[in-house]
Formats: sequence, structure tokens, C-alpha cells
Amino acid sequence: MHTTMGSFTKRLILLLLLSSIVISANYLFGQDSAGFYDTDRIAELRLTIKAENWPEELDSLRVYGNNLMLAQAKIDGQDYKNVGLRYRGRKSFTTGGKRNSLTVKLNFIDRSQNHQGYKTIKLSNALRDPSMVREVLGFEIARKYMPAPKANYVKVYINNDYYGLYVNVESVSHGFLEENFGSSDNTFIEVNPDLEKEDVKGCKKDIFGNLEYEENLNCYFSNYELKSDYGWDDLQNLTKTLNNNPDKISSVLNVDQALWMLAFNNVLVNLSSYTGDHSENYYLYKDENGLFNPVIWDLNLAFGSYKNTGKGSDLDLAGLQTLDPLLHADNPTKPLISKLLADETNKMIYLSHVRTILNENFRKGQYLERAKELQRLINVPLYEDKNRLYKGADYEKSLTATVGQKSKIPGISELMEKRASYLKKHPALAILPVEVSEVTVESRAAVGSKINDFTITARVEKFAKKVYLVYRFGNKGAFQKTLMLDDGKHKDGAANNNVFGTTVKPTNGETELEYYIMAENKGAVTFHPSNYMVEKLSTSLKDLNR
Repeated sequence: MHTTMGSFTKRLILLLLLSSIVISANYLFGQDSAGFYDTDRIAELRLTIKAENWPEELDSLRVYGNNLMLAQAKIDGQDYKNVGLRYRGRKSFTTGGKRNSLTVKLNFIDRSQNHQGYKTIKLSNALRDPSMVREVLGFEIARKYMPAPKANYVKVYINNDYYGLYVNVESVSHGFLEENFGSSDNTFIEVNPDLEKEDVKGCKKDIFGNLEYEENLNCYFSNYELKSDYGWDDLQNLTKTLNNNPDKISSVLNVDQALWMLAFNNVLVNLSSYTGDHSENYYLYKDENGLFNPVIWDLNLAFGSYKNTGKGSDLDLAGLQTLDPLLHADNPTKPLISKLLADETNKMIYLSHVRTILNENFRKGQYLERAKELQRLINVPLYEDKNRLYKGADYEKSLTATVGQKSKIPGISELMEKRASYLKKHPALAILPVEVSEVTVESRAAVGSKINDFTITARVEKFAKKVYLVYRFGNKGAFQKTLMLDDGKHKDGAANNNVFGTTVKPTNGETELEYYIMAENKGAVTFHPSNYMVEKLSTSLKDLNR
């Protein structure tokens, strides 16, 4: 009897064959020596648990306490004894669930035990993400512009049974803080409001993690979790300054990093965040300069999977596609947005960040190609995962079409193609920004001469109104800025030739400079390089005098 293979089956076989080539290549070229969070690989975690009824015990630990279950772990072939294991997540946890998110503490007993420096492993089950790429893709975009966790994929086995394919997200803990801020002992806050706790008498209602000021310190306890040994007064001072003295906010908050986070949330329609109804899923860390730095977290509901802004009911697809880039700009209950954007310069910087994220990731479909690459990587282990949350057909169409009759999770390109078009034409973003190019640093002109300071020039076109050099000596400490001028007096050539210059003179024997350019015209701001928070320009007197 002759049978015809269905189109779905053909596609599945082809996907499995192509993906097996990718996975095999990872092993052939040394997967075990790769970084644990390398994005273009799949890690392997094998857990051994002695308790026969471990699922029920993990349920109990999650529901009734904060303890961990003892287990053994093997990560990419490397053994670790006496690790701690528990289920994690609020929205993603279900009693009796076969695919709950997991936390593995490698230093549960041995405080020094780690894998490549990482002591805690956070595994996401990708709730409400049939594509399985929202977190990995989202964090990859975020890391271009601000400190954000690494993320990739891991195959999890429990007692030699394949438990499932998980998203492996770097824990925002001491190691992350040291790497990104150079310290980890200062005030550290997790903003993840407990929605089940009753309101405290005398406190404002339903403010969640929106950073409104409260005179009673007890009012903060149900909306914020202190991860450091101290810091409640610091948090209260941050909210007091933000709400009552916003002109002083740069003395306690890394304003630019906050603007990057807010721009990211808006462009990617990441509403399970400060921008959404519960003002949640971010951290605050006070760095060595005394400034709080927001750090984004939990992106499985990004790209419109969560739909509530806190204003009215859930948005439909059209509402998500046309989410206002200035959402909450006039909302007093969202002070991190409304207070910051009330300052015209902050508003232009925020819109510049929106424009940068949009242009560099979504205008030419870059995100979609990357999403397809990630899906090709995970096809085999995903289809082998018997506990996966979505059917293969839903996974296949999740990039381009809505999945689910009730939850209606939008396809990523279905959402972002029209969103990119909408943002491009939005009046707040349609202003033509200045263009910065030809950034140079004066070096020694001849043998015998010597450079003792830093003279920097840049070509800035499209009707620049002001151009600044933003700099610091070395790679630590706060940045300061100075005007660059096109007057023919700052080694900028002829006056009014669109070349701007300035000279920075070391005052205490400094020999290295880290810097970027900020330029504005009447209605827009441009930065060079565009991802200056992550990759700044640098030079040294030693190099200039070669």
C-alpha cells in the first residue's frame, strides 16, 4: 500500500536533520571547553536525586518553604557533589507540573563550589513562549546596550531521564555584579512584588514596584526584596529623590541606564516589567559611585506575550503593535518614566535609545534571522522533549503567527514587523538625528614632539546644535562631559565646517581616557558609538606618542 508523507512530517524530518548537523558540530569542535552561557551551543545538565518521590518533595519545598533538596550534578561532563535544587518562579510554577522552572545552587554545601565561576543556575521553562527564543533573543539584544544576564539553552536530565530543554539564564547575583559593576557588597534590591500579600495599613495601594515614595519604610517590604545585608534606607531615598526632587535624580540613579531599560521594554513590548501593570522583574544595584543601576530580568513574556500596561484591559495585537513609545510619560504612578521624561534632554536621550534599538535590530529583520538561527539550534532537543509546553505545530508557527485561542501569544515577526513600521513613522521618532563620523584623537606629529593631553575631533552633520565629549580617565568612576566646538579654535579646522573639537587635560597624571560622543540637533540626540554603554572608545598617551 502506497502512502504519502504529510507536509508537516516532511518539515519535521528536515528540521531534525539540519539541527543534528548543528548539534554534532558543537561536540566536534569542543563543546565541553565552551563557556557555559555561550549562545550558539546547548549545554547539558544531569541531576541525580536519591528521593523516589522527588517531584512531590520539590512541590512541597516550593509551596511551604525556601529550603533546597540535596542532589548531585554533572555539567557538560563535570561532576559536582551536594548541590541544592528547588522549583522556582511564581507565574510559571504549578503543583504536579512536569516542567517547572528550576534553581540549582552549586555552592549549597561547599560555598566555594562553582562551574566556570557560576554558583547558581537559573533554568526557565519558557512559560507562554511557544517559540522558545524570547529570552535568549531578548537578553542578546539587551546586552548590546546595558548590563544584562547571559542566556542560552540546556538539556536537563534527572536520574538519566531526559527532563526537557530549558532556557539557561545567568543569575543576577554576586558574580554578575562583580563583572558588570566591579563590586557586589552594596545595596542590592530585587523588584518582584508579592501580589498575594495583603496591603499594609497606611500604605498606598497597588503601587507594586513602581518606585513611588512612601514615608513608612514598612510599605516597601512586600514590593521589594532586599538581597544585601542593608539598604532599605537607600531605596527609600531613591524613591524620595525621584518623586520629590527629580532634578537631583542623577545623584542617586544611573539615569542613562534606566532610559536604556525603559526603551528596551517599550520597543520589545516587554510588559512583564516596570513598563507593565505590576512594575516588576528588574533589579537595582548601588554601584561604587553611589548610583542605583537597574538590571532587567525575566524576558519569557517579552514580544507581547504579556499584554497589560496598567491602563485598562489587556491589549489586542493591534494595540501591542502600536504601543506608544511615550507610554506613561504623563502617568504619575510610573515616576521612573514620567519624572525622567519630563526633562527634555532625558526625553531626547530616551527616544534616541528607542531609535537605536529599533534600527539595529528590527528595521531590516535582523531579529527574525537570529530567531530562526536559534530555532535551528534547538530543533532536535525540543522535539525530543516529551514535557514541552507546546505542540510542534505551535512551535513551528510561533515566529510568524498567533498561538493559542485564549492566551493569544503573538508571533514575533507578526508583532514586530508592524511595530517597527509604526515606530519609524511616529512623530516623536521621525525627526532626523545628527550623524557623527570621523572621530579622531590627535597623536604625535613628529619625532621629538610629545602629546600630554587628549584632543578629540568629530565630524557632526545634519544641523548639530550641541556636541559633547563624554569622558572619564581610566575605566572606572563617573563620566563627565564637555562641549566640543566648531569655531576654528579647538583644532577643528576652519570654523563652521561641521568638525567639532575639544581638548581634555589630565590633572592628576592620568594617562588613559574612555569616551563617547553625544550630539544633538533641535529635536534629536545621537550617540557615537551607538552602544556606548557597553563598548566605549578609548585611548592612552602611550599610544598617542608611539
